[in-house]
Amino acid sequence: MAVDPTSRTIYTVNYGDGTVSVIDAGKQAVTATIPVGSGPADVALDPASHTAVVTNNRDDTASIIDTAHNTVVASVKVGTNPWGVAIDPTDRAAYVANMWDYSVSVVNLDSHTVTATIPVGKNPYGIAIDHASHTAYVANSSDGTVSVINTLTRAVEATIPVGNDPRGVAIDTAHHTALVTNEAEGAVTVVDLATRRVAATLHVGNSPFGVTVDRGYHTAYTANHDSSLTVIDTDKLVVAGAIRIGKETFTVDVDPVTHTVYTANDDNTVSVIDPSQP
Repeated sequence: MAVDPTSRTIYTVNYGDGTVSVIDAGKQAVTATIPVGSGPADVALDPASHTAVVTNNRDDTASIIDTAHNTVVASVKVGTNPWGVAIDPTDRAAYVANMWDYSVSVVNLDSHTVTATIPVGKNPYGIAIDHASHTAYVANSSDGTVSVINTLTRAVEATIPVGNDPRGVAIDTAHHTALVTNEAEGAVTVVDLATRRVAATLHVGNSPFGVTVDRGYHTAYTANHDSSLTVIDTDKLVVAGAIRIGKETFTVDVDPVTHTVYTANDDNTVSVIDPSQP
């Protein structure tokens, strides 16, 4: 799931039917359905260039979408069992985590080709990019680590031990930290990006997957399989509360302008949460 705050549009992947739903956030209605590859798993956006990239888990491809016209402009072969994806708009590249061959594919968004393949840890899942430092962070679910990639040299600079079965990664640029969900232990590891050491471990809901940060509200949210959303105070690094949501939510994103939170749920719904409402 990804939110475009400029157009107030939400993009969510539908794994079972090979499509992406385009949702008007204001009307809370689906406005388009885009066919992509088989088993779409994740989506990332570059609003400035009207580009979305979708990983297709079952056919080992990445679909590149022109969001201005809601059409697929290219399908790029990547590694085996791709899952997480993040876009670095400064070098017009998408970074795709390939679970089964322990690598990250770098896809050039202009030529629609793979320009590099970077070995990482075992079964990489989630990925996030800190654009200011030209660094990507990859959660390796089977060895409990995060690989730190220099996106300029496209080489791994460090490997950081985190929790058990890390899945999602989000960057908090205000505090220079990365938040990593650890599914098997129901926890979030907070990594200090300057020292590349664990700064805190917070216990959240059962089997957390997705995580996102709202810098304006100094808040992070984790999507948990127990149908809850955990709210984290990123100033104090404490759990501030929990919100009951749809069935077995996997992914979460926030609109940084309206501060509205969205989750994609296993019962084919999207939950809309206004954090200003009790």
